[in-house]
Amino acid sequence: MNNQTPISIRYQFVFAEGKTIDFLIRLHPETLEYLHREDRQLPEWTRFTYLQCDDCSKKNTDETHCPVAANISDVVEAFRDVYSYDVADVLVTTAERVYARTQIAVQKALSSLLGIIMVTSGCENLDKLRPMVRFHLPFASIEETIFRSVSTYLLAQYFRARKGLEPDWEVNDLAAIYSKIAKINANTVKRLQIATKKDAGLNAVAILDAYAQMTPLSIEETLKDFEYIFKPYLEAE
Repeated sequence: MNNQTPISIRYQFVFAEGKTIDFLIRLHPETLEYLHREDRQLPEWTRFTYLQCDDCSKKNTDETHCPVAANISDVVEAFRDVYSYDVADVLVTTAERVYARTQIAVQKALSSLLGIIMVTSGCENLDKLRPMVRFHLPFASIEETIFRSVSTYLLAQYFRARKGLEPDWEVNDLAAIYSKIAKINANTVKRLQIATKKDAGLNAVAILDAYAQMTPLSIEETLKDFEYIFKPYLEAE
């Protein structure tokens, strides 16, 4: 890829009283790494000394702040006085299209926004979800999330096979990936319990955690429900 223009995703929250909260997410065009502001001021709750995952790859390094917590800190601060059940009109603008939801609970839209930032922050355990960000789907349901996550995982296995690596066509390891992600979400919730006055950010991460918990449990059963869509592929030649 020769284009070095960052990938941009803009989230705009418009509240009934006229208040707006606007976030522009910028991602590296090749790595999909989150491009944070250089002048940001990081709060204490983002430090590793406050909380660090047991299997964090940043242990025994010189890094002082959790990259996930650091990158979501601006969003958490912006929504610290917002309740999860508050409603807003939300526009999500990408290079390809604009998504819109009217009168949606803030926690639902905020979970989509935080999800992008978290998986592009450089956490080794969250990196496996990074390809999904390239074709981000705001306000996704659990069924849509499972469809996208399994499809992405199987496409990754195709590329592994092309590279001579062992593919996992039976999707056996996807549950383990989501198990690690659930632990990260749980720790992030603990951080946010001291970072926010109200619960919008807290519940937004809780939604992500619920999806991470439900996805491996629902994969086999939900995939059966998708089978009818693929009827043209299942007929004998």
